[in-house]
Amino acid sequence: MAEKQTVLGRIAQLARANVNALIDAAEDPQKMLDQMVRDYTGNIAEAEAAIAQTIGNLRLAEADRDDDVAAVGEWGRKAAAASAKADALRAAGQTAEADRFDELAKLALKRQISFEQEVSAAAPQIAAQTEVVAKLKSGLTAMKERLVELRTKRDQLVARAAAAQAQAQVQSAIGSINVLDPTSELARFEERVRREEARVAGQAELQADSLDAQFASLDDAADDLDVEARLAALKSGS
Repeated sequence: MAEKQTVLGRIAQLARANVNALIDAAEDPQKMLDQMVRDYTGNIAEAEAAIAQTIGNLRLAEADRDDDVAAVGEWGRKAAAASAKADALRAAGQTAEADRFDELAKLALKRQISFEQEVSAAAPQIAAQTEVVAKLKSGLTAMKERLVELRTKRDQLVARAAAAQAQAQVQSAIGSINVLDPTSELARFEERVRREEARVAGQAELQADSLDAQFASLDDAADDLDVEARLAALKSGS
């Protein structure tokens, strides 16, 4: 009985375990849940073996009780038969033989009483074992429900951790993009192009100014020639 109580106590303790509180207190909830799943699975296997043995013992006790009940009936019939035979012999005047069958009837009744006592003694034990088996089965069902809950929470936690990791990777990638902003690189390149365009425009403008000066000097030279020609005409009197 002590072993049964121990099994029952362990089952009750595991079945009442507050999974959420254990998760909150754990440094690494996923590892803790993995270990709990392994522990629960092992405990359930041990509980099933203990319960199976307890049920087997109960069935043996019930079978013994049923045999005792059958023996009560059998020895009752034997006592009745011996008593009837004794009555018949006594009616026939065979007193000594009748007394012998009465003694057989008494022996049969003693055996009947013995088996009745066995049946009475077994009744409370069988009742107690039946109650224990019912509690063990109920506790085992609760343990299996807890195991399903543990596995579900473990799977949810793993999925959430994977999602958080993926989100962290995305955020890290976004942060890298912000640090190496391509638009800023484009802006710098555009500025270089604008400066090059300005330099080319400056050169073009400079060249244009140079050409204008050259043409201006040509005009001045032509004016000087005209002046010289007119001066020569005056001197010649024409």
